[in-house]
Amino acid sequence: MKSATRILLGLWFLGGAICSAEADDLRSRVLREAAIENGLVPASETHVASPEPLVEVGKKLFESRLLSLSEDTACASCHLDKFGSADGLPIAIGTEGEGIGAERVFRGGDIIPRNVLPLWGRGGKGFDVLFWDGKVERNGSAVHSQFGDEAPSNDPLIVAAHLPPVEIGEMLIDNKSTLELQTETVETANSVYETLIERVRENPELGDALAKAQSVSLAELEFSDAAEAIAAFIRTNFRVKPTRFHDFVFRGAPLSPEEIKGGLIFYGKGNCVACHNGPYFSDLGFHAIASPQVGFGKNGFGVDYGRFNVTLDVNDKYMFRTPPLYNVTKTAPYMHSGSVDALSDAIRTHYDPLIFIDPKGMTGLERVDFYDRLKAWSHEPISGVVLDEDEVAAVVMFLATLSYVSDQKVEVVD
Repeated sequence: MKSATRILLGLWFLGGAICSAEADDLRSRVLREAAIENGLVPASETHVASPEPLVEVGKKLFESRLLSLSEDTACASCHLDKFGSADGLPIAIGTEGEGIGAERVFRGGDIIPRNVLPLWGRGGKGFDVLFWDGKVERNGSAVHSQFGDEAPSNDPLIVAAHLPPVEIGEMLIDNKSTLELQTETVETANSVYETLIERVRENPELGDALAKAQSVSLAELEFSDAAEAIAAFIRTNFRVKPTRFHDFVFRGAPLSPEEIKGGLIFYGKGNCVACHNGPYFSDLGFHAIASPQVGFGKNGFGVDYGRFNVTLDVNDKYMFRTPPLYNVTKTAPYMHSGSVDALSDAIRTHYDPLIFIDPKGMTGLERVDFYDRLKAWSHEPISGVVLDEDEVAAVVMFLATLSYVSDQKVEVVD
């Protein structure tokens, strides 16, 4: 943060010596300058245009179960308006799941070891690092992903849209009938894609609309056409829209004293901005927060090594991509394993990881894993920060100013 704003942040604590109106004006000025200096831009500057016909058919594909091999799961099964474009669960339920939210737990289904990430801002300008571990990311002119040198697109969001239909348990059912398709190779993925796009070709509503939107014949349709349409829908429907905080920063609209207090803590004492910066309130980098781990974890036995699973660099153990904060008040539970129910507790666990940990109730392996996560966390910029309960509550109020509503409602279509 620039020195001038640091000085003003310091002056904020001297507000009692200034008349109330002047102090309020100073606080607002400090917060606006801090936001701009740390990368906030008008919402429209993050937008990437997509052809409307492609967006329209992309919505239909997003909501259709036809893109799961067993025809029981849609993208929309785990990305619903009710839960802020997530699913409301700690960790996701994929194939064989029924209903929405908690219903998917009670009715069975395949467990996915990580919390569903909401879709706000995905595919906008500069938003090129996707998933908790960054397994799809743009690096220069190349896109790194599980496809290796055979990436189906140079657009990270389109590449990402290719993955759920071939992820075991997510949209590819895990049973004997799909055993030969569970190698997770490009070859078996292409086999699945051909089956799925043939379904689309045969569907009167989807096939003709997709072919027309892509300006190809029905016979020429490929799965990449469907993935491109889904990506167009995501980047359009979930694009960043003006929030109350945008209006405050760029139009001079008011915020409440508590919201301003929370914003000043966010950009100042709390140092949340060290990672949650830029137009998406995320540096799109990787950081270690020693939050509780629930579920069996991506690496099994209650362990999730995060970014390490992609890079195999030991320095990346326990690191996860910084989640953006738009609509964060709607997307509980929080953290990569959905281990924290309340937003206030998610804030607390960032700077006080021991607050929700009972080492006596852990196995030896669980304690060792937690100690390793603490070591990684100790190097993070928020290590050493202390916030009291009133300050945490103020930050929550500030984060609520980052909310907005998508253009179109999402639902699962039979």
